[in-house]
This record gives sequence, structure tokens and C-alpha cells, in this order.
Amino acid sequence: MSASGQAPAVIILAAGKGTRMRSDTHKVLHPIGGRPMLLHLFDTVATLSPAQVVVVVGDRAAQVEAAVAPLGAAIAVQEPQLGTAHAVLQAEAELAGHTGPVLILFGDVPLVGAATLKALLAAVSAEVPIAVLGFRPADPGAYGRILADAGGRITKMVEARDALPEELAVPLCNAGMMAVAGELLWRLLKHVGNANAAGEYYLPDIVMLAKAEGLQATVIEAAEEELLGVNSRADLARAEAAFQARRRREVMEAGTTLVAPETVFLAHDTRFGRDCVVEPFVVFGPGVTLGDRVVVHAHSHLEGATLGDDSAVGPFARLRPGTELEAGAKVGNFVETKKARLGAGAKANHLTYLGDAEVGAGANIGAGTITCNYDGFAKHQTAIGAGAFIGSNSSLVAPVAIGERAIVGAGSVITRDVAADSLAIARGRQEGHAGWAKRFREGQGRKT
Repeated sequence: MSASGQAPAVIILAAGKGTRMRSDTHKVLHPIGGRPMLLHLFDTVATLSPAQVVVVVGDRAAQVEAAVAPLGAAIAVQEPQLGTAHAVLQAEAELAGHTGPVLILFGDVPLVGAATLKALLAAVSAEVPIAVLGFRPADPGAYGRILADAGGRITKMVEARDALPEELAVPLCNAGMMAVAGELLWRLLKHVGNANAAGEYYLPDIVMLAKAEGLQATVIEAAEEELLGVNSRADLARAEAAFQARRRREVMEAGTTLVAPETVFLAHDTRFGRDCVVEPFVVFGPGVTLGDRVVVHAHSHLEGATLGDDSAVGPFARLRPGTELEAGAKVGNFVETKKARLGAGAKANHLTYLGDAEVGAGANIGAGTITCNYDGFAKHQTAIGAGAFIGSNSSLVAPVAIGERAIVGAGSVITRDVAADSLAIARGRQEGHAGWAKRFREGQGRKT
């Protein structure tokens, strides 16, 4: 909510070609923390309870529209792309009748925080109808400069390529985002010219147009980490690193131990209970939730999995989507699971694949066990009852059910259901032939 008490409208600019990404995927749809960067921005914008969100698209518009349409955003098309002021103007029709403030953001600047955007909106008033987001980067480079007095009132904004040497020496830079009183925005935009080195219509020019009318603009500063723009794969890596650093701090502050934080990679939606421990070199894909006191040992990869209290994973385990571990369940080294539920206290400690499986409470899955869930055409279910024991190096050919407390002998290939409390052995009978090995060696001309 803005200082005026009116819900803001939000315009997100995403019309650029993103040629430096060298990708068939639109720039703003490249993921950070397992989620498209544009949707990170949508998550932040949602905390503002906006009256409307408009995404301005151009190149590969269909990709962006497909990503944001389920979120209720309106779409405006900028064609051709003639600069940021021209881009914002394309949203006018979608915001007809909106009199509250308008927040203008960039789809390729995904890490800006909710507190920063709220401060930007709060700075807009009848006396100061424009608030600009600024920052002080380590390398000002090609960023536009903001000249402001000690109180933050802007005296001039200028693009780097149009700036004088003394203006380029100013460390305060324009992040591009701003909040503007709605009734003023459209009028100013229609007066922006393109008499500049790039021949484009620049959004920051509305500040000087307002000043010419005796209106004030102010600058709100934010940390450079929030304002990383993504224009290349290298930029994407920097944004990912900044996101990871932020998420690691958050989860550690909330009570999770990361033994070597810089080696753990989190998704945007990774959730931890109390007193979890994550060892080095663990990767969390999207959709992972951990209960209390969960331990994830080193070199494990988890995605789409739910881990109950006191469960343990790894080292070197892979939990794929649909995995559920109930309280106290254990998945050990070189074990892979997919669409598998392990009941309370169930264990699969070594070298095992469990796919499309239901494993009952307290069951023990021996090393080298696999559920043969795919017949070349369809997936099939394996059900293992509570307290069952599956011997090492067994193959369970689905669909198949192992009854409660049943035992499967090591090395078995199980193709039929096994009754509760029974023993199933499905392997060739062992035979012994005295002296055969000696005769074989001698036949090969060997004495030993």
C-alpha cells in the first residue's frame, strides 16, 4: 500500500530481446533457485497487494504470457521496442481509470526486496509525486547517474552515455525502477523525447519533465545485491550466487545447520523444520520440505520430496519427485527413490532403487534391491508391507506385493505376490562339484 492509502498498480518491463543470453528461452524465464526470475519478482510484488499487474512484452511474447497468465497479470505489447518510456506507455490502456501510484519494475532485476518496494511507494506523495530507486555500485560503469541534494531530492538524472565527466564521477546510480503518481505518469510519458545518443525514449526523462513543472522527485537507495540485472549467463550466475547467499542466511537464522554453507544449493521453496543438519555438497531442487531434526548427509540431491521428523538421507542419495519419508525413515548411500513412500522407521541403506513403491513402517530393504517398475510401456506399483525384510540383491518385478513381516531371500527375483509372514526365495539352486576347479586349472595347463 502506498503513502496515499491506495493500492498500487505494477508495470513489469519484459520486452527486451535478451540477445546476450544466446538462448531460445526468454531472458526473464531463466531460473534462479529453480524458479523463473520473473516469477521471483511476482512473488515480491504479491506482498504489495497490487490493484493490477501489467507485463509489457515484445520479443518471444508468447513465452512470457504463458508464464504469467495463470497469475492474473495483464499483458501489453511493445512493438517495436523504442526505449523504457515507450514501453511503460504501452500499459496505459490496461490501467485506464487507475488513480493510485504506479510502480515500474524490470523483469530481469528479480531480487529486489519487498521492503525496498514498500519504501519506494511510501515516498510518493502529493508534494513528491516521483520516487526513483538508486544504488551505489562498486563499478558505476554504464549506469545512469542521479544527482540529488542532501535530502534526497533529485536535481538531475542523466544516462551515462549522455553525461558530462563530472556527472560520471557521481557514485549514485539509477536502478531504473520508480514509483509515480498515476495521474501524472501518462502525461509526462507523452512528452518524453528521443534526442539522445541512443535515439530512445528514456523513462528517467520524466523526472526532469516534472522538475520543469515545479514538481519534486526523490531517490530511495537500496543495496546493490538487490538490484542485480541479468543480461548474460554471467549475470545469471551472479544473481544465482546472490540468491543462494540470501537463502542460506535465512535458513541458518531460522535454525538449520549448514555445515559448509557455500556448498549447499537451495531452491526458492526449500523448507526446513527445527534443528535440521545439512552436510556439504547437497543440492535441493524445487519442492523439498524437511521436518524437524532431519539430517541430509553429503553429496545428496533432493527434488520434490517430503522428509518427516528424524529421517535421514545420504550420503550420495538421490530423492526424486514424489518421494515421502515418514518419521525416522532412512535412505542411505547410493540409493535412488522416485514416487516412493517409506513408512516410519523404514530403511533402505545401500545401493538401492525404489520407484513407484510403498514401503511399510519398519521394513528393511537390503543392499542392491531394485523395484522393476517399468515394463517398457507403463509404470507399475510395488507394495512392501510393514516389517518386511528384503534380502540383498533382490529384484521386485512390479506389479507385486510383499506382505507384512515377510522375508525375501537374498538374490531373489520376485514376480508373484508374497504372503505375510512367509519366506520367498526365487533363485537357482546352488550345486557343488568336488575337485572340479582343480581339474579345470590342470586342463588349462596350470598347476595352481
